[in-house]
Amino acid sequence: MADNNIFLFVPNLIGYARVVLGIGSLYFMPTNHVLAASLYILSGFLDAFDGHAARILNQSTKFGAMLDMLTDRCATMCLLATLGAFYPSYLFVFQLVMIVDVSCHWIHLHTSNVLGKTSHKNVDEEENALLRFYYTSRPFLFFMCAGNELFYSMLYLLNFTYGYTFLGMSVIKMLVVLLFPVAVLKFILAIMQGGSAWRNLGYIDIKEREETEKKQ
Repeated sequence: MADNNIFLFVPNLIGYARVVLGIGSLYFMPTNHVLAASLYILSGFLDAFDGHAARILNQSTKFGAMLDMLTDRCATMCLLATLGAFYPSYLFVFQLVMIVDVSCHWIHLHTSNVLGKTSHKNVDEEENALLRFYYTSRPFLFFMCAGNELFYSMLYLLNFTYGYTFLGMSVIKMLVVLLFPVAVLKFILAIMQGGSAWRNLGYIDIKEREETEKKQ
């Protein structure tokens, strides 16, 4: 029975730690940018390990998948809200990113559950090639997610400091410039993800209505 206590599975314990780190990061965001950024990035770094632990230990659960998803979305949303306060002229952009990030990931996860998929990362063959590659290539998935979070983290730090310099240029600014295309592509992928999920949900409705009409 103890082996089936999913609440104490290793990936879920990592998930709890990520929640604590995330809350700590939010608490220190207005006052201690070094500690806040360190806790936020560490929480994101652990995201790469919970899924790996789940596969290695055969401890994949719906509970863990939802915990992972919500931790990611809430952390990113809160960071974007902070950036909106730091860079008010770009508030509308950050609001759009929040809307797309939360809504598209949620509808994707919901539709995956309705379709009976074991994981929201299981993508059908008929899906867009880029979206399919995003979910089937773990290195690319990690690069996109890590790069996206690092971009917004560097924007956060840039509000406080330019950090170290390399060849006369701020390293933080360099990272912001280099990672900007990653953030844009992640935004586009989220829209594609959401659009695909809405389409599939609509097809489910159509199929159910056709089956109901056949029975009448």
